[in-house]
Amino acid sequence: MAKSAADLGFVDYLKAAFFRRWQVPLLGPLPVNAMGLAAFAVLGIANPGFWFLGAAAEAGYLLYLSGSSRFQKLIQGERLLVGKKEYEKKLARVVSRLSTPAQERYHRLLDQCRAVMGISETLEEESLDSVKSMRTGGLNQLLWIFLRLLTSREVIVQNMSRVNRNNLVAEVEKSEKQLEEAGPESPLSRAFQGTLEIQRKRLENFDHAQESRQVIEAELSRIEQQVVLIREEAAVAGKSAFLSDRLDSVSTALTETNRWMEQNAEIFGGLGDDGLGSAPPELPELPPTLPRELESDVQ
Repeated sequence: MAKSAADLGFVDYLKAAFFRRWQVPLLGPLPVNAMGLAAFAVLGIANPGFWFLGAAAEAGYLLYLSGSSRFQKLIQGERLLVGKKEYEKKLARVVSRLSTPAQERYHRLLDQCRAVMGISETLEEESLDSVKSMRTGGLNQLLWIFLRLLTSREVIVQNMSRVNRNNLVAEVEKSEKQLEEAGPESPLSRAFQGTLEIQRKRLENFDHAQESRQVIEAELSRIEQQVVLIREEAAVAGKSAFLSDRLDSVSTALTETNRWMEQNAEIFGGLGDDGLGSAPPELPELPPTLPRELESDVQ
């Protein structure tokens, strides 16, 4: 797995400098460094002095380039771009597994978050990139929790659709009656008792899932309304600092929602392990629908 931009060290910049392809007019990107080494190697056959000259030139080239702050920022930017694309590809797959209404709901919230960032840039056009990243990170946290809640809700709805509560209640009552009629001395009482316990547990799980669904729906609505409120208040207040404070308070509150989901992971089927990892410091650029080249991967 490739390192993130924040984890790069001098050795990583050294490797990047060695294998760097530079854009050459009319020829496109070429491995200029490798070509130069090859030229010195060939010249060294006629005169070994070229080998020493090439080694010195290579050492100077690598040390200068890998230590350049401009080159390091270039490599960091490229790593961030690659990481963002990989994250969005994984995110698109997760979103594609949702039903169409749930996908549309996620995209509506994403559009609201983009509107919030638009207000932020209007209020403070010259704000530092680090400040913008912190604000975007807060919105990304909201989006991430929102997506996990949507996915959890889909799982619960699918499981509940396979079960009829009235039938479960009727089966429990039937088993209770059978157990009562058989009596404690009957050889069938143990079987009836086991069946009754299973049916009661299924009914308990159904009621727990129904309660969890209600809580999830309430949290989904809260996040949607919270983002709308942030957008409206930021526009009225006219201060970028207000937006940062508001996002910090909301993110802290939603930590409780995430903790609740972790505690009820058995209901959601372990949805915490979605493979997305940490979100990039920019809002995702997802298409309205899943690209065709990804559909086959998902299916």
